[in-house]
Amino acid sequence: MSGCSWANVNQRNQKYHDEEWGIPVHEDRQMFEHLMLECLQCGLSWDLILKKRKIFRECMDYFDYEKIACYTEEDVERLLHTEGMIRSRRKIGTV
Repeated sequence: MSGCSWANVNQRNQKYHDEEWGIPVHEDRQMFEHLMLECLQCGLSWDLILKKRKIFRECMDYFDYEKIACYTEEDVERLLHTEGMIRSRRKIGTV
C-alpha cells in the first residue's frame, strides 16, 4: 500500500499504516489502546509513540482498562519512573 507520505518514514510506520490505520476497531481493549496512544502522542510524533508502544503495553497492563481504572498514585509514579516511558504527569494522568 502506498500514498501516505507519513507512512514512508520507516518500516514501523508503514506496518501501522497498512495493518491498523483507518481500519475499524470493534474490540474494547484495542479501542482503548488507540485512545490512550492518541492521548500520549499529543505534541509528539506518531513515530515516537509507535516506537514506545511495547513499553506502553507492558507498563499499562496491555491496556486492560479495568486494571487501569484501579491505578493509584503509586502506579502513576511507577509509570513516570519506568525507563523509556513518556514522563509527563498530565499524559500519564489521562490513563
